[in-house]
Amino acid sequence: MAITQQTIQQVWQKAQYVDSQNDANGFRKDQCGAWIQWSHYGNRNSVYGWEIDHITPVSQGGSDLVSNLRPLNWENNAVRSDGRLVCVVTSNGLSNVTSRAPSYR
Repeated sequence: MAITQQTIQQVWQKAQYVDSQNDANGFRKDQCGAWIQWSHYGNRNSVYGWEIDHITPVSQGGSDLVSNLRPLNWENNAVRSDGRLVCVVTSNGLSNVTSRAPSYR
């Protein structure tokens, strides 16, 4: 999939808006409730790093259309299996918390 800046922006817009202050600072939440930061796209060294995930994997007939894409904290994206979302990172207040030791590390 060729990811353009336009696609990144469109997928970011699908992240959960929390409030104007967080949004102004580039923070939103993914579907699991984990904080992600706009400027940390693709950064697996950041607790706020995020990636573009295919809701229905391409291997299972999913497309690269924005309607099939969502922003996910990179750790939540890394542990996906069988097309199912597993939320290992959520949030507590303004901090991300990991619910179990991920097997990908």
